[in-house]
Amino acid sequence: MPTTPQARQQHLDWLKQVTMIPSAAGREDRVVAWIDAWTCARPDIAVRRDPHGNIELSLARTQRTDAPIYFTAHLDHPTFVVDEVTGPDALVLGFRGGVMSDYFPNARVRVHTGDSFTLGTITGDHNPDGVEWSETDDRPFKQYACTTDAPHGANAGDIASWDLPAPKIVDDEFGGIFYTDACDDLAAVAGALAAFDELRRMLAEGEPVGDVRVLFTRAEEIGFIGAIGAARDGFMPRNSRIIALENSRSFPDSPIHGGPIVRVGDRVSVFSPELTAAVAKVAETISGGPSTPKASQKNSELPKWRWQRKLMAGGACEASVFCAYGYTSTCVCLPLGNYHNMANLGEVQAGTYSGTPRVGSEHIGIDDFHGMVDLLVGCGRDLPATSGFSERLEKLWDGRKFVLDAPVDAR
Repeated sequence: MPTTPQARQQHLDWLKQVTMIPSAAGREDRVVAWIDAWTCARPDIAVRRDPHGNIELSLARTQRTDAPIYFTAHLDHPTFVVDEVTGPDALVLGFRGGVMSDYFPNARVRVHTGDSFTLGTITGDHNPDGVEWSETDDRPFKQYACTTDAPHGANAGDIASWDLPAPKIVDDEFGGIFYTDACDDLAAVAGALAAFDELRRMLAEGEPVGDVRVLFTRAEEIGFIGAIGAARDGFMPRNSRIIALENSRSFPDSPIHGGPIVRVGDRVSVFSPELTAAVAKVAETISGGPSTPKASQKNSELPKWRWQRKLMAGGACEASVFCAYGYTSTCVCLPLGNYHNMANLGEVQAGTYSGTPRVGSEHIGIDDFHGMVDLLVGCGRDLPATSGFSERLEKLWDGRKFVLDAPVDAR
């Protein structure tokens, strides 16, 4: 059952709303409140939490099994947290996440209190002992001094985020690129909810839907802390098949508008091969063709529904965590521009950027987002146990082994 235009518009609305919510590792309260409101409007969704604040959603009318399919996404984004209030217009901010130090000097930020914010400026590193910061147990996050334009009214634990332009959609021939505060990983949160809502609708209309669940994790940006807690505790059944959702830095060979990416691995590990192949099989079934043309095909022969299959070794994701703890896991990600809000990142890394680097809005292709939802719905409806590759090999053997019957001339 295809997703309707009305549903796609609703999914896009959720994407716009969720990606504008300030969120930091350990301070995901605003996103959690949005999800709670979303689930409260759907009484047929069961909610379960673990001691670490990770959230599981399941369909109340499906039978729970010991081998569910999970879509997972993390609730945080690289962001500042107020560590100290040093005056009515002065703060010490700790940054929780991975952003190059080049982007911080004189950067403009928003200090969030309640539903409002006060603008401020990063005025320098905060090194109270006069020694350059290095990570320690007592001081795990680099700290920055911030002066606000007006009295901030903030307390320790409040969030401060980059001051970014208003979100927008830039139209293009592929359906547009969406620019916003935080795609990583809030666009995946919206995508997981959109797919889950479609599966919920299908179940209500009598279609068979299995034990599909959503897991939202906390504090990914500082070392996968929520995912580690869930895996250590066995919050998910050990026979689960886990599809982690991410937003990964786009490169020329993994472009925006290239479609959702079936990610075979990251810079840490290669994910569970059979599950990766099974998800790729679903993508190929939806599109009617492979992710890249075979040697016997032309580019023009590829289907319009596009998808990619890539290593994506520019970062690490929670699929590696789940695999490390013995789970079967893989990843589907969206190609992301301005990864962690770092505009012109390639030039900054190469040392060729002129001037002080500035942050920018993260952005994704709208078609890629809808493609992720399509792929997750497909996996929720019929994720095969394997890709069928072994069976294909046996069929090839049975049909073509005769060519080996001819004697080999050893000369």
